[in-house]
Amino acid sequence: MNTLKKIISNNVRQFGMVIALVVIAILFQFLTGGVLLTPLNITNIIMQNSYIILLAFGMLIVIITGEIDLSVGSVVAFVGAVSGILLVNQDLPVIVGIFLSLLIGAAIGAFNGFWVAYVRIPAFIVTLASMLIFRGLTLVALNGETIAPFPDGFRSLSTAFIPDIFNGGNLHILTILVGALLTVVYIIFEYRNRQNDKKYNVDTSSNSLFIAKLVIAAVIINTFTFVLAQYEGIAIVLVLIFFIYLIYASMMNKTVLGRHIYAVGGNENAARLSGINSNKVKFWVFVNMGVLSALAGLIFAGRLNAATPQAGTGFELDAIAAAVIGGASMTGGVGTVFGAVIGALVMGILNNGMSIMGIGIDWQQAIKGLVLLAAVTFDILYKKKK
Repeated sequence: MNTLKKIISNNVRQFGMVIALVVIAILFQFLTGGVLLTPLNITNIIMQNSYIILLAFGMLIVIITGEIDLSVGSVVAFVGAVSGILLVNQDLPVIVGIFLSLLIGAAIGAFNGFWVAYVRIPAFIVTLASMLIFRGLTLVALNGETIAPFPDGFRSLSTAFIPDIFNGGNLHILTILVGALLTVVYIIFEYRNRQNDKKYNVDTSSNSLFIAKLVIAAVIINTFTFVLAQYEGIAIVLVLIFFIYLIYASMMNKTVLGRHIYAVGGNENAARLSGINSNKVKFWVFVNMGVLSALAGLIFAGRLNAATPQAGTGFELDAIAAAVIGGASMTGGVGTVFGAVIGALVMGILNNGMSIMGIGIDWQQAIKGLVLLAAVTFDILYKKKK
């Protein structure tokens, strides 16, 4: 029991957000008459929020360093416009167009990072300027018009599903097998981590708690994949998000770069004295944000099947909200990639559930603002108590 209390105490913010996500999902499942958690709607939630999750990954890392990026929505729009020009107007190969678009995103991130890291202009000012610059350049590039349609190969990134090689009919057998495989991999991974912790005399939970954790995770994984299997199976964009999640989770938890990012956000002066080049860290954090913004722009354009001047409007606020609701601290040094996913799903379920209920956009904005305020208040009170 003491071990359980210790685990909960050390992860109270993470547990709190997961519990909040479950409560919100159950609430909207009831309010929408059972529509929210249908296989079709769960797939829609994933695809509608895929670009917000990607932006949340990048925004989380920016916030951990103690900075902010207000330009991501405009970068989404600008890269979408550029991809439309390259792939539709210029008829370039899809791979070439995607590569050039990501390169442009990296260049925009480097632009922001240079002013923030080396000229020492506050990130709020730099990215606010970039937000205006690239929103204006989007209007210039598109001349106020919409470019459409995109090639099918490009759209598949946002809208296609992995085909069922087993031809399961109404049930996507491949998706169920993927769920079982992920369960086995997860159990092996957790078991090896537990053995390594014991080897180096790191405190571990009791065997009963460890088994309970594995059982709960297995139920969640297989229930999720079974629900997806009842519609079209696993979307390609979900696979992309999953692998990007693994990369960023590993980077932040297992690498020197991840430790440097946390150190810079926790105490930049102390990080410098310990030999960390904080300017370099911040520069590459913004480059990373630019690349993820570009990728989000490509996915959003592919889902709309059009490049529009209004694309990306408000995305920066959704990304910031997802990171903060997921446990990131605006003062820097705190946050997890898993938390960013939870925060993005909270925002996504709120948006989707309120839309199904027919709640107007005005009230949707007000409710999301209250949720964000509640998350920040919880963060501040938790810090004071700790």
